[in-house]
Amino acid sequence: MTLSPYPVVKLLPKADARAIRHGAPWVFSDELVLDRRTRALEPGTIAVLVDGERQEMALVAITPASRITCRILDRDPAARIDTDWLHKRIATALAMRDHLYDAPFYRLVHAEADGLPGMVIDRFGDTAVVQPNAAWADRLMPEIAQVLTSLGMTNIVRNGSGRTRSLEGLEEFVRVETGSVDGPVPVPMNGATYMADVLGGQKTGLFYDQRPNHAFAARLAKGGSVLDVFSHVGGFGLAALAGGATEALAVDGSAPALELAERGAAESGLADRFTTRKGDAFDEMTALAEEGRTFDVVVCDPPAFAPGKKSLVAGLRAYERVARLAAALVAPGGYLVLCSCSHAADLTRFRQASTRGIGRGGRVGQLIHTGFAGPDHPMHPHLAESGYLKALFYRLDG
Repeated sequence: MTLSPYPVVKLLPKADARAIRHGAPWVFSDELVLDRRTRALEPGTIAVLVDGERQEMALVAITPASRITCRILDRDPAARIDTDWLHKRIATALAMRDHLYDAPFYRLVHAEADGLPGMVIDRFGDTAVVQPNAAWADRLMPEIAQVLTSLGMTNIVRNGSGRTRSLEGLEEFVRVETGSVDGPVPVPMNGATYMADVLGGQKTGLFYDQRPNHAFAARLAKGGSVLDVFSHVGGFGLAALAGGATEALAVDGSAPALELAERGAAESGLADRFTTRKGDAFDEMTALAEEGRTFDVVVCDPPAFAPGKKSLVAGLRAYERVARLAAALVAPGGYLVLCSCSHAADLTRFRQASTRGIGRGGRVGQLIHTGFAGPDHPMHPHLAESGYLKALFYRLDG
């Protein structure tokens, strides 16, 4: 018998070992024996998880100070977490995306759902942006970059930003690990070209998760006008124009994001039908209503108003307010698209808040479609949080 090179961490007798054996990806601090030796382990240490009977269960990455203390890496306790292991996991994820998409622009790794917990990788052609939000992945960043390079990505960016990293005891920074990045990267999607700022933009530079919802909204917008609120780099508006919309107005509070949206419109040959307004989304929607403006399709894709349970009540009120203001801007018989990327606001609560807001705005509507993230953002069946994105498509009264 070969001795494991990894330390051992133990479940408390009261912990539900069956849930972990059946696929649960996390072990929480109140399920573990957190003795002095375990607490002394460096964040990101690979360890063997054993149950109360000291039966080996899995390899885990441990962050002793985090509530999510262990993340399951491999159900085989005899596995070795090294370059070969990483290559197999990332290559498996790559194979599915290559089967689904004609061009190499997608989310390549979606954390737990792709067997690489706490790590996200978005691919932009020969550039990959890695978000190693868990300490184990941050420690293995050189090996991850080596694997990505071997799979055809020559420019590797480490995006070490976001609140999750602070929970893992990691510093925040963004830097190019391998190769070079010279400005925003053009991304073809849904017939339009988007400009992704992979070094200074939001998250990795572009939100691939909305791809199928962009496409569905574009079908509704054909031959009509579009208002894209919280537009970022023009997600819904550019797709709608590429699909045959007559005009699109993008509203966002970020001047850099709107500049990228305008560049994307120019690259797509759509600049003559695309306009922007910079300002607070709530203020701009109020102003548009006062101007008497209406649109055939109105889309609101705000940031997460309810990222956690503590912000849920306030977040639902914000979603209701968005729906109320947006409903007033929809032309008779037009369409309203309301989105949420909040983990804490599940589909039922979000739908209730949105429908309530539409009613408070004096409108009545049919819910014709509910959209979610694309297949490059798979759900982990044991993690409700991984089904974070919801898009509600309403047709409002005439």
